[in-house]
Amino acid sequence: MIDNRDYQIEDEARVRELVRTHGWATLVSVADDGTPVASHVPVLLEETPPGEPMSLLSHVGRPDEVLHGLDSGRESLLIVQGPHGYVSPGWYDMTPAVPTWNYVAVHLYCTVELLGPQESYAILSDTVDRYESVMPDPVRLPRVEEYARRIAKGAAGFRLRVTRWQGKAKLSQDKPRAVAERVVAALESDPHYAQPALAAEMRVELDRRPDQS
Repeated sequence: MIDNRDYQIEDEARVRELVRTHGWATLVSVADDGTPVASHVPVLLEETPPGEPMSLLSHVGRPDEVLHGLDSGRESLLIVQGPHGYVSPGWYDMTPAVPTWNYVAVHLYCTVELLGPQESYAILSDTVDRYESVMPDPVRLPRVEEYARRIAKGAAGFRLRVTRWQGKAKLSQDKPRAVAERVVAALESDPHYAQPALAAEMRVELDRRPDQS
């Protein structure tokens, strides 16, 4: 990730919240033949006791667990990307200026534990509950259990135990406060490049700033 301490995330609670909020991640592993393998997976954060390492649950469709070599004992990388978006230099009202891309992302380095059929099914059920809970008439797996049990055989669940992590929030920290506020306003309303979630992250970052000018 970009080597700039201004953008570094140091608070693990912030990383956990990012995972909870943005549960679509990229899993990167090295196959037995040395080839990089990547899959896009939903992830759930396990609520571990304070002080314990982060732990996540996910699943892949078979045979991706074999392609990834998830039972090899090798470390895997999980990339969780939060809000991101294009930032036009026209929003700065200052020159010289060039475009950039603001974003929030974390890299989680993990050991992997493959899980059995019952635990895998529980992960599928919990994932459905996580996203169906806001629907007016949630469709949960017990409602379609016979069908769900049948197709669940094609999924492999696994637990990711985080050994170390790196997070970056590139949110115009290198710009004067007034400029960053103009970027926020544009991200809230621009007809082409509005990203309200990114604007909200920038507002939180502005609140963290010691400067008020």
